[in-house]
Amino acid sequence: MSAQFDVCLVKVLVHHDANCRSCRDSASVNVMASPFDELTDSLTVSGYKLGSLIARVTPGPVAQGAAALLAPGIALSLRSKRLMVERHLQRVNPALKGLSLRRASQQAFDSYMRYYTESFRLPNLSKKHVDRCFSADGFHHIEEALEKGNGAILALPHLGGWEWAGRWMADRGHRMTVIVEPLNPPELFEWFTKLRSDLGMNVVPLGPAAAPAILGALKRNEIVCLLSDRDIQGGGIEVDFFGEKTTLPAGPAMLGIRGNTAVLPVATYFTSSVDGHHAVIRPPLPLDREGKLRTAITAGTQALAVELEGLIRRAPEQWHLFQPNWPSDPGYGDQFV
Repeated sequence: MSAQFDVCLVKVLVHHDANCRSCRDSASVNVMASPFDELTDSLTVSGYKLGSLIARVTPGPVAQGAAALLAPGIALSLRSKRLMVERHLQRVNPALKGLSLRRASQQAFDSYMRYYTESFRLPNLSKKHVDRCFSADGFHHIEEALEKGNGAILALPHLGGWEWAGRWMADRGHRMTVIVEPLNPPELFEWFTKLRSDLGMNVVPLGPAAAPAILGALKRNEIVCLLSDRDIQGGGIEVDFFGEKTTLPAGPAMLGIRGNTAVLPVATYFTSSVDGHHAVIRPPLPLDREGKLRTAITAGTQALAVELEGLIRRAPEQWHLFQPNWPSDPGYGDQFV
């Protein structure tokens, strides 16, 4: 990969802009907080830590049952999030209405609670248990990509339990770099970073540090995971996604084209069994590496959007997208301000 490509990646994939909320959030540790904010942040972090401790000492069936009991109350208290989920679900399946729509949105909250519960339990689970509860279709696509020596890019939606897949991959000796959205308060992000690092992942916040981390991982023929169904920072590529125009990140397609790296659409689904997970790894995106770069990136991002649609349609109730994602969604664009 050339130095010119390095500069291009910094500008297009992981810009740092003082006017961008995600960029400001990544630097928010330097911002003075009020005593009330500090207390709220402390209680938030303590709540996650307590939940994690309880989950780690609780048997799987009990933990999963407790998560299911808590989910309805959370859905009821977060009305705006529930309504946003219902908008997204209707894009996936316009036939959902009334009671069926409400049931599907509740299932999304059930799934999200299961995600947290299982993520909290993962560090204490044995390699044998993780392997026994995980299956995958299409894993040969990852192996074939790594055989070429340019690394592999896994493009994922916010769906199911991807941390379980990351732990399973790490147990098999694969080094994974995961680019994630910064969280507030910073202490919470640091705690989640340690949790995922303990699972064998290299966690990098979206921002200035992401570009060198991605390039370094691919040069070492490692795996990079990019959550790709939401344009967090703005400046993405306009695509048709579930029948409506929006933007998705340019990074996966651009990396694949300029780095000659396979971009594999991937999703990990919860199964009906306790701790059960099943991953689907799709074939590499058909990327044009000979034509004009901008045209190729646009075509590649649209191809990724189509793949993400297919992966999400397999289990839309496991899609953990609680934020506005289309221009017609209330509050869309606030993340860019």
